[in-house]
Amino acid sequence: MKNVILPVDFGETTDKLLEGAIKFSKDIKAKIFIIHVAPAEVGFAIGDMGYQYFPEIEKSEIKAELMRLDALEKKVISEGVDCEHILKKGIARDIILEYAREKKSDYIVIGSHGRSEIYDVFIGSLTKDMTKISPVPVVVIPVHNKK
Repeated sequence: MKNVILPVDFGETTDKLLEGAIKFSKDIKAKIFIIHVAPAEVGFAIGDMGYQYFPEIEKSEIKAELMRLDALEKKVISEGVDCEHILKKGIARDIILEYAREKKSDYIVIGSHGRSEIYDVFIGSLTKDMTKISPVPVVVIPVHNKK
């Protein structure tokens, strides 16, 4: 059985990305490993005394993200594809590549929002980075809304 890493960000295109990953995984008879990478600064906010850490905010956010991951995993399994999920904190690109190595993945399936190159210059593009540096094939699923 092949292994597919599926990074998700819980954005508005997550459902479309999940559908594409399920179809791809069925075609190649693969297990999906869903990963969400929370920013390292989750739980930090600017308060009266400057930049502060609020553990209750972090705990609440992590709990909500784990519930979302559980729901995505159940959706994948209901479609007949084996699945498991994980949540990690850190820099998305590095964590995803580390997880891909750990799971001996055959593919990383990631979405493309179809943003402009100007957006990529100022904001960055995880998809673009992954296609440049990943040691395993990256399957890009267009998830932007067609106009």
